[in-house]
Amino acid sequence: MGWEDRLVVWGLAIQLVIWGWGGAPVVEAQGYWETVVNNAGISTMHSAVAHDGNVVLLDRTNVGPSQLKLAPDNCRDNLADRSLKHDCTAHSALFSPNSNKVRPLKVITDTWCSSGQFDGSGKLVQTGGDADGVKKSNVQIRHFTPCGKGACDWVELNGGLQEGRWYASNQILPDGTQIVVGGRGVATLEYVPANGRGTYYLPLLSKSNDAQMDNLYPFVHLLPNNQLYIFANRDSCLYDWKTNKVARDYPTMPGEPRNYPSAGSSVMLPLSASNDFGNAEVLICGGAQYGAYLNPAGQPASQSCGRITPLAAGAGWVMENMPQRRLMGDMILLPTRDVLIINGAGGGAQGWGNAVNPVKTPVLYKPNNAAGARFQTLTASPVPRVYHSTANLLPDGRILVAGSNTHQFYTLTGYLPTELRIEAFSPPYLASNRPTFTAAPGGLKHGAGFTATVKVDNAKHIELNMASAPLVTHSFAQGQRLLQLQVGAPIAAGGGKFRVDSKAPPTSAVAPAGYYMLFPLVDGIVGSASWVRIG
Repeated sequence: MGWEDRLVVWGLAIQLVIWGWGGAPVVEAQGYWETVVNNAGISTMHSAVAHDGNVVLLDRTNVGPSQLKLAPDNCRDNLADRSLKHDCTAHSALFSPNSNKVRPLKVITDTWCSSGQFDGSGKLVQTGGDADGVKKSNVQIRHFTPCGKGACDWVELNGGLQEGRWYASNQILPDGTQIVVGGRGVATLEYVPANGRGTYYLPLLSKSNDAQMDNLYPFVHLLPNNQLYIFANRDSCLYDWKTNKVARDYPTMPGEPRNYPSAGSSVMLPLSASNDFGNAEVLICGGAQYGAYLNPAGQPASQSCGRITPLAAGAGWVMENMPQRRLMGDMILLPTRDVLIINGAGGGAQGWGNAVNPVKTPVLYKPNNAAGARFQTLTASPVPRVYHSTANLLPDGRILVAGSNTHQFYTLTGYLPTELRIEAFSPPYLASNRPTFTAAPGGLKHGAGFTATVKVDNAKHIELNMASAPLVTHSFAQGQRLLQLQVGAPIAAGGGKFRVDSKAPPTSAVAPAGYYMLFPLVDGIVGSASWVRIG
């Protein structure tokens, strides 16, 4: 793509000079944007990066015709569809970041506000939805198995969930199954595959319910002790999935509701080998005022973030403020062990037509900095991304940003139109002289050592960080985690190459089986990842 064809906002034109540790000035660019697809044909509501490097994009099916055509002999025929019984357009697609090409995929049942996660084999397991996607008598589970440049497509199963689940959250577990938590009007959880287990009542989902149902898309994080931290609305608990018992309740988070339709976001901050991967801390940012969904009037969004250490004896909330108010933001763990807060609006709530004041400026959150020095505002995007938008970390280190549809059907004009463009944001860490792998393991065994070879101009220290590939939807990246691995001192191997000895994460509670992106990091500069499979 030529420069004249790229929509780029260069962060290099907006630079900040900050002082380094030794007093020397360091010039730090604020990142830049480019439009990589001008019309993907569908608006992305869910997205996930597969281990073949392609990105699965998924909208809902009962939205009417999209702008991405299926082959004439491969139309959707579904008498249960609320908009089109015979539909020759796609509502899912496969995007290739290497070529910027989009291939239509065929999904039949309604995936609206569904959930999912990759399993240990790298297969995307997609659960629930609305209409025929939520009925017990119909398809509720879909599989997508990545195949590179092949012709793979969605496979829809007959049944599979024990309760209909709309607005639920998934998390892969150390036993290889996925826990599916909540859903609209559902105060239970279950497992996929069930393996003989039933559904289990979760009191948190009843306690956190209100007139707006602010407990949807609960935040679910697998902690390194093999228990789950589950958050809904403003309350949370520690859940033992092996016994299906609540082990502990936590103090209520100050401020506004944080889950759908009030749309905050959450990450478990990176785990580090330097702390034996035991440093579990959860960050939650943003949200909407209570009542902004029931009586939308452009109410200002939350500006606060809270951190909690769930495994600490006296766990409680430590609060701080973002540079601007934000709801419907996405929080992405970066290879630098920082957090990117991106997309969203400054007021309103989730739902059709409720968003106001789009927030176009991403914010970098540096969790290891002192309080008051953690936030850094980056280059703004020219494209507003509000309700039903997504953001995913790519293996090359860029952030893929897609979607935004605050309308019931595709509406391509007016205020905050349905967004079909796909953008890529390059954070400041994508500078010149990036480190590259010349040798990296394809497979890892928990707790086992391995050696990687990195080519870089100079290396006093090489960091190796593993990032999962979550499914992103509705401001929550389901199954997201980042691990800083144990590394030894780099050993010169000639030709600008350095060998570094490392060790895989110790258990499947720290790193559930599956595919991860292994990133090299040297002096704050991130190289492209190599896919590794563990377990």
